[in-house]
Amino acid sequence: KYISVMPTNLYGPHDNFDLESSHVIPALMRKIHEAKTSNNDVVTIWGSGKPRREFLHVDDMAAACIYLLQQGVEDGMYNIGAGTDVTITELAELIKKVIGFAGHFEYDASMPDGTMRKMLDMRRLTKLGWQPRVSLAQGIDQTYRWYLQQYS
Repeated sequence: KYISVMPTNLYGPHDNFDLESSHVIPALMRKIHEAKTSNNDVVTIWGSGKPRREFLHVDDMAAACIYLLQQGVEDGMYNIGAGTDVTITELAELIKKVIGFAGHFEYDASMPDGTMRKMLDMRRLTKLGWQPRVSLAQGIDQTYRWYLQQYS
């Protein structure tokens, strides 16, 4: 008997904000923050900005795992995601709003977009009654406040 979980793209406090090795949310957050603090009015985004991605706050990931254990689930695989996705441009605009950046975005078409849509099928988990609680806007705000405490 086992439970195996497959998370979507995770983000939140304690993430990796290194521009060489971070994932999309911390990379965009750092780029936009640095543009704002250096009075630069342009942030470059890799690719076209059109791919869609699903993001889940780390607290929701932990809550989903605990929920599965509390439900007495004894076997199988469960996808854990947010149930919604956004384009990279929509994500960047949300981060821009949270940070208060007044500049604009340019897209580097020489960088690949990757798969145009990545989203998990969570029906197995939602049938058990679980739903994420942290909205993307709330999670971005919380993560940015943590980032400011750590890096400013």
